[in-house]
Amino acid sequence: MLADRINAAARRVPNWALYILCPLPALWLLWQGLTGGLGVEPIKALEHELGELALQLLIAGLCITPLRKLAGVNLLKFRRAVGLIAFLYVALHLLVWLALDVQIPAQIWADIVKRPYITVGMLGFALLIPLALTSNNLSLRRLGGRRWRQLHRLTYGAVLLGALHYMMLAKGFQIEPLVYLTVVLGLLALRLPGIAVARRSGQRG
Repeated sequence: MLADRINAAARRVPNWALYILCPLPALWLLWQGLTGGLGVEPIKALEHELGELALQLLIAGLCITPLRKLAGVNLLKFRRAVGLIAFLYVALHLLVWLALDVQIPAQIWADIVKRPYITVGMLGFALLIPLALTSNNLSLRRLGGRRWRQLHRLTYGAVLLGALHYMMLAKGFQIEPLVYLTVVLGLLALRLPGIAVARRSGQRG
């Protein structure tokens, strides 16, 4: 079966390989920007590409549980790495906007307050911060399994806000942001029964 072949291949791939391979597109984009390969507006292009890669990685993280439950493909060992690398790309996306695009501190705050798509994006980033800080075994032991899982459900809100940020950022009607938002909503819908069961179990406990 295809799932068995994928699982066998996944077992042979160490987690640390993702930490080496997944940041490579960011380095390539930076090189492209420095050498004129990102067009007439390299900063905007770099900002956009990093943001889109971040959203793709967040969606990839959401896909891991449904793949295991529905298709028998077990990639759970990579979920933490995918999440942390997604956070890295979100942080790089934000850093390019802060340091290269806007640059003026007063303007940064004004944009966050006055531009809804930036407000939504910053809220999504804020939700990811505690997830990145607690994506380690020490935090799991200190919080306990139940509280750690509850905290990491913030991922759902962060991914949804990221998709909305992209949707609001797009000028005019564009298919690609709509596709991302639809995929995110579909993946979140798959989790609703499990969340409901977990809540009932927590109330009984």
